[in-house]
Amino acid sequence: MKYDAIVIGGGIAGLTSAAFLAKAGHSVLLCEKEHTCGGLLSTFERDGFFFDGGIRATENSGVLFPMIRKLGLDIEFVPNKISVGIEDRVIRINDLKSVKAYQELLNDLYPENRHEIEEIIIQINKIMKYMEVQYGIDNPMFLEIKEDRDYFIKAIIPWMFKYAVTAPKISKLQEPVVDFLRRYTQNQSLLDIICQHFFQDTPAFFALSYIKLYLEYQYPLGGIGTIVKKMVDYINNHGGVIQTNTEILSVDPEKKLVTDSSSKSYEYRRLIWAADQKLLYRNIETEKVIDSRLREAISNRRDLIKDKTGNDSVLTLFLALDIDPEYFAKIASEHFFYTPSKVGQTKAGPIPLDGDRKTIKNWLKDFLALTTYEISIPVMRDAKMAPPGKTGLIVSTLFDYKLTKRIEEQGWYEEFKVHVEALIIKNLEVSIYPGITGAIMQQFSSTPLTMAKTSGNTDGAIVGWGFTNKPVPAESRIPKILKSIQTPIPDVFQAGQWTYSPAGMPISILTGKIAADQVIRELKK
Repeated sequence: MKYDAIVIGGGIAGLTSAAFLAKAGHSVLLCEKEHTCGGLLSTFERDGFFFDGGIRATENSGVLFPMIRKLGLDIEFVPNKISVGIEDRVIRINDLKSVKAYQELLNDLYPENRHEIEEIIIQINKIMKYMEVQYGIDNPMFLEIKEDRDYFIKAIIPWMFKYAVTAPKISKLQEPVVDFLRRYTQNQSLLDIICQHFFQDTPAFFALSYIKLYLEYQYPLGGIGTIVKKMVDYINNHGGVIQTNTEILSVDPEKKLVTDSSSKSYEYRRLIWAADQKLLYRNIETEKVIDSRLREAISNRRDLIKDKTGNDSVLTLFLALDIDPEYFAKIASEHFFYTPSKVGQTKAGPIPLDGDRKTIKNWLKDFLALTTYEISIPVMRDAKMAPPGKTGLIVSTLFDYKLTKRIEEQGWYEEFKVHVEALIIKNLEVSIYPGITGAIMQQFSSTPLTMAKTSGNTDGAIVGWGFTNKPVPAESRIPKILKSIQTPIPDVFQAGQWTYSPAGMPISILTGKIAADQVIRELKK
């Protein structure tokens, strides 16, 4: 069968593209290799406990809610409160005044660096104002000039003048956040505490605006997977076709065919690739491409990205606890960034990629005692997410894919999982959550290898290309984002985390919408 558009990848970018194509009345097929859609947006259940398998909360950024409104999705959100804790100190991020509380927390931990901390806080406040401009409106990509005329006149046009002034300031803050902050302090421990829960080489403007973004975090009742379910229902109800367990292994750009692992082929007028970008270029047999210019363009792109790496991945521990949620509510909020020690993870030393089992285990002990954990407690947002009087905990930390792969190659991957689960539980037990060890009803974990398998992403990356790539093979300028969906392949567009950098859920949604709009325009011709 021939489709107006085929979308490869059922994550949030692919779902967005397929939904808007279906809304426009086009025949659309979405292919997803896993048994369910969602990718890094998922919620699953274990014995009455519901856990989010990917991201822990959502931020609007002028993108999520406009998308939901345009599709008419019925999703109820509740505020997602953030806390930050270091050792025995915890602050709750309630409003912009919380920046002052964060400053006081750092001052208490590093009294000898008070002046340096003050300078850093000045920069944080400045960058948050910049980002308030960048995300201060509903993104125009989700607006219609006729339907939203008043909003364009009253909000978009005045915003354009503000953004014209602000954009150059943001562009000057592309350097890694650690390098940026070294202008103000040489205290490595302080640098670690501020930065170690960000991805390696995260741009300064992105990292230092996070307190502002924390205030925007929302949580859909029923879990993150609620968004996916509603979008899948929308696509199905508007004539779209979703095929799960459908892995695409071949793309023929001249015949406009994609072929799945069952050797079934599908013909397209336009193709949107919303999956791992390396896979797209691996799936094209360039030697069979007749057009020499096209063959060269595909080969050049493949060569450019073949040695590029994905960003950080995560190690996650899931705990079902026989403890009332009130115990945790008294300590911190439902979404908690916690660091057991102010020493900083640099003290653990470099990642021992060439180490033996003993060396790696020793490093893990130090690293997991010093790292920052992102702790999410779904039942504190939605009482239906755990049995009465019980609590499910999701505990994550950024972790290296290559080290995990090395451990698997050494033959002790399952032992590694048991080992890190025990270390994380011990670190939480002796610090912020005493008593949890004896209340564990079940525990299990996922690793960067799990993320790579379920998402299909290179290196198990959770936000696309690593910032350590020089250059990052994606557009990074917001004014140029409309061009980010282009590929060197005729009638093939890209969307999602590999399309624009830095990327997250809002960018995935936005590029999915931009790709759909481009396809809709072209199909009208």
